[in-house]
Amino acid sequence: MDITLKYGKERIVLPTDSLKIHGQITANEVKKLDDPAKRLKEVLDSPINSFPFNDLFSKDDKVAIIISDITRAWINYPSFLPSLVSQLHSLGINDSQIAFLTATGTHRNQTDEEKRCLVGDEIFSRFDIMDHDSKKDEMISIGTTSLGHQVYINSLVSDHKVILTGGIAPHLMSGFGGGRKSILPGIASYSTIQQNHLLTLDPFSEKSSSLIGVGILENNPLHKDMMEACALLDPDFLINVTTNDQGELAEIFAGHWYDAWLEGTEWIRRHYFIPVVGKTDLVIASCGGYPKDINLYQTTKTIFNAVKAINKGGSLILLSECSDGAGADSFFNWTIPLQEGRLDHELRKDFTIPGYVFYASVEAAKKVDVFLVSKMVPQEIKKMGFIPCTSLEDAIKKVQKKHGGSPEALILPYGGSTVPVIDGG
Repeated sequence: MDITLKYGKERIVLPTDSLKIHGQITANEVKKLDDPAKRLKEVLDSPINSFPFNDLFSKDDKVAIIISDITRAWINYPSFLPSLVSQLHSLGINDSQIAFLTATGTHRNQTDEEKRCLVGDEIFSRFDIMDHDSKKDEMISIGTTSLGHQVYINSLVSDHKVILTGGIAPHLMSGFGGGRKSILPGIASYSTIQQNHLLTLDPFSEKSSSLIGVGILENNPLHKDMMEACALLDPDFLINVTTNDQGELAEIFAGHWYDAWLEGTEWIRRHYFIPVVGKTDLVIASCGGYPKDINLYQTTKTIFNAVKAINKGGSLILLSECSDGAGADSFFNWTIPLQEGRLDHELRKDFTIPGYVFYASVEAAKKVDVFLVSKMVPQEIKKMGFIPCTSLEDAIKKVQKKHGGSPEALILPYGGSTVPVIDGG
């Protein structure tokens, strides 16, 4: 049977006659929610480790709904936010008592069109969608974490009941997105965010901390710091969603801000963390096509997942169109300190998420050879240690030359969302 991989909006057929296919790493089938509004009502009435939603809110309450920004548009807010507002209305809470605050962290503010796209016409037309500004907004201190980090967050929440909303997915630094990240980094001050994000780097060596990574929660200092920061506020309720490979809503988790989110992470593990017996010398991966491979920044999710299944010194053939180039504006800016041998120093001095993704990508390219089939300018990706290829056939020839033949290949069709778990690890 032919094996095809998505590349942009096209599909590429693998030349199986010139490859030794060991197997495919595919996620478990995930169906979409047929009626998100109905499912939301169900989980609000029977939340996880929480009183029912209607018992927590009353007509005199002011409510702050924390939402993710346009970089998380996959959450599909228009499918459930109107229903959430209707539920509050049924309790006697009117529009003037409801505030929407976007958990932008250190991201830029959004345009009105981006806000409309994010929340949908109905919510945008009725509410002022406020973007958190980590450097300018008035902040309040809510306490200190066990790591000695004082937590400052947006003062808006001080006189509101707080509902966290967002999406749960594997995350390179904090293990999983969603949940407590709506508070830190979501609505925290710049200094609080920087203290937290620097935990991604080893305190003693020029490398990433060995305690962080995709799916890692236990002993992860970044996650621990975020969790403690969120506990200091103790939000009143959480609503987080998960999606399938097509970006459709698959499940909604609601209830206690930590327990409901944690159950959502277990759902992700069951569906997207796939056991693999032993590592291989070659993985051939696709991000899953457009928009998952729209730029190099998004593509790195597939790199970090695929590398988990490759022996050190092995090879990754990666199909990612990257029609929009690098993606994050500041991504390739880190090439200069890399070439000058001061990447680690500069990142510690002025930490940014794109900077760390760049840093981790360079680390990955030192562990395995990354043969990238894309529309990127070859010189740019060479600087990161990647090997540019003009086509899949070109990449296969280069891998065969390196290995003196064709090593057995594992195929990763949806590398952006599928996480190989080796030998039960």
